[in-house]
Amino acid sequence: MNKQYRIKKNEDFQAVFQKGASTANRQFVIYVKDQPNQSSFRIGLSVSKKIGNAVVRNRIKRLIRQVMFEFKDSIKEGKDLVIIARKPTADMDYHEVKSSLEHVCKRAKILQRRP
Repeated sequence: MNKQYRIKKNEDFQAVFQKGASTANRQFVIYVKDQPNQSSFRIGLSVSKKIGNAVVRNRIKRLIRQVMFEFKDSIKEGKDLVIIARKPTADMDYHEVKSSLEHVCKRAKILQRRP
């Protein structure tokens, strides 16, 4: 994903955690904060060491980035999102990650239409 779609700074993460609303399912927690002055959405990822080693964590992050890239036309603009992966994601394949993320995004009401 391009730089304009990423959250990298700790203060940006903390702002989303403190002022954003959270929604969760068994595999993911998503924090959403409105940013009306932004022209697009931004995503930050958090995958804990409890989930697995570096190979597993990087694989999960790649899968999440790919799914969110496919959803990018459907996600409402002006939002900051922080996606936290939970332990069950370590054993999931791409299609399971996609359906789970779609479910949690619908619950958070950030999808405009079905991708």
